[in-house]
Amino acid sequence: MIAAPGGSVYGQALEPRSYTNTPVGINFLLLGYAHTDGDIGFDASSPIKDAKFHVDAGFAAYARSLDVWGLSGKVLAVVPFAEASGSATAAGQSKERQVFGLADPLLRASVNFFGAPALTVEDFPRYQQDLILGASFQMTVPLGQYNSDKLLNVGTNRWSFKPELGMSKAWGPLTVEVIPAITFFTTNHDFFGGKTLEQDPIYSVQGHLIYEFVPTLWAALDTTYYTGGRTTLDGVQGPQLENVRVGATAALSLTRYQSIKLYGSTSVYSRNDTGFWVIGMAWQYRWGGGL
Repeated sequence: MIAAPGGSVYGQALEPRSYTNTPVGINFLLLGYAHTDGDIGFDASSPIKDAKFHVDAGFAAYARSLDVWGLSGKVLAVVPFAEASGSATAAGQSKERQVFGLADPLLRASVNFFGAPALTVEDFPRYQQDLILGASFQMTVPLGQYNSDKLLNVGTNRWSFKPELGMSKAWGPLTVEVIPAITFFTTNHDFFGGKTLEQDPIYSVQGHLIYEFVPTLWAALDTTYYTGGRTTLDGVQGPQLENVRVGATAALSLTRYQSIKLYGSTSVYSRNDTGFWVIGMAWQYRWGGGL
């Protein structure tokens, strides 16, 4: 959400249970909040130094589980908004900015093409997960707040596209997920100072170790590694990204229709010695499908 050269604050989400089976025809309303705090990395030749940011973000989302020719699938739309503040030293002078607005909306479609047939609520209790293989396609739409005269924004003024594969293997209450992905970016022709910003694809892989204590409570240990994402600003290349993050997630069903999720993650390795941490929570309400 922060438009900055180097793209080091581009959030590679940690999302356990993205490829579980869900009864078809169920609607999900989600409301959430997250706080992010960290550093922004710039090329060594840049006059901008010691850049830091803080983001308080909320979102509203809608999802629906689908029958995709006998396979289970899901569509998701997310509308995020954020208040961001940042500080940096530019050419020896201290700079600060605070901004609030709509961030770039996100759209995602996924399908489980092996091991997760489309099932009704009535048939679902007889289903036992073994191995699930799936895929998804996600994109962000450049509708967020953006001002090319400012370095800190909550929109990015460019599209992103993220094809992803997912593998989920269950052994009783324990599930292991591995999720590789590639994120592609269009060019921002109106970057800070009237410059043109290009970015190479980011290659990532998530891993999740999930344990279901009871049907209404599960928790996960999460990690992700991503690399690539080298930027080019008016023909001048920046550093390549490389980052490792770890985190944890826990979710509790409050009723048949409501649940809450708590999560957090932090950088444990960054090639350019920058990183960020995030904590958040989400409330979910589900209906339809014969619930």
